Amino acid sequence: MSRPELTGHASLFYNAKEARKYDSSSRMVGIQREITERAIELLKLPEGRPSFVLDVGCGSGLSGQVLEEHGHVWVGCDVSRDMLNMANERIERKREAAKGNGSDEDNGDDSDMEDEDSSEGNGNRKQWNEEPSPGDLLHHDMGTGLPFRPASFDACISISALQWLCYSNSKDQIPKKRLMRFFSSLYQVLRRGARAVLQFYPETSEHAILISECAAKVGFAGGIVVDYPNSTKAKKHYLVLSFERAYKAPAALTGLEGSLLNGEREGVHVADKDPRRAGRKGAPPKKKKGVGKTKEWILHKKETQRKKGKDTRKDTKYTGRKRPTRF
Repeated sequence: MSRPELTGHASLFYNAKEARKYDSSSRMVGIQREITERAIELLKLPEGRPSFVLDVGCGSGLSGQVLEEHGHVWVGCDVSRDMLNMANERIERKREAAKGNGSDEDNGDDSDMEDEDSSEGNGNRKQWNEEPSPGDLLHHDMGTGLPFRPASFDACISISALQWLCYSNSKDQIPKKRLMRFFSSLYQVLRRGARAVLQFYPETSEHAILISECAAKVGFAGGIVVDYPNSTKAKKHYLVLSFERAYKAPAALTGLEGSLLNGEREGVHVADKDPRRAGRKGAPPKKKKGVGKTKEWILHKKETQRKKGKDTRKDTKYTGRKRPTRF
């Protein structure tokens, strides 16, 4: 299956049909919930009070729903209007449910009302225990910068969206410029001391390096945390950003720490070769520079062709023998 980023603009790929399919898939809902839970864990938000969180590339609001369950208030932006329509439907259902619960509470006993009044009079009631209001939505392309006031948010998350900025759908869309616009605006809209966790799927290691360099140039510190680096399906990349210059990226779930943005490039291990293939039996022998095809390489190649069912000549004492320069 080809990557969605190669099919065109995100707003065209996530049309009404794809948005409905995305939001109704139990597998996708489970994956989004798991990634969002991990992002909230990496944010390390203060306990006991709600935070105002920006959700970049919020999609159908699956990640925003998890934020609400943790007691936070959120604002989401996305380039796909159809995905935002799905998120808006979820928010409207939540508001209607809240109105229904409010009407039921009004019909309660007088004794319950007296208890509530006395508890409010004590002044010890914590407002953050109340269920937060649903999030707000904005139709916007993050590659053009974030249109919010400076120092508006306590934190930022992004689930499976950042990699879209590494692709160009027209001549005026330059990936590096779009990434710089996004990170510079993110640096402005976050309050000092805030953090951002951006989960993404890089196609190549060059994409991860480009994203890291653009984040570092605008002033962010942090690093890339790679969870389950040896797994093909469970492997996830999180760009963890902070304003603290001495900040180090948290440890991955496997105990391996992601590379620092202000460190060396070779620390970014994203789309490198699979470590399970290193030293694997049956791997083709490498050819040395300046040397022709060796006998071992030819025998391995012929054996591979036989396994594929192709007609291959039998091995003889002349196989792989070097011919003299002159007859």
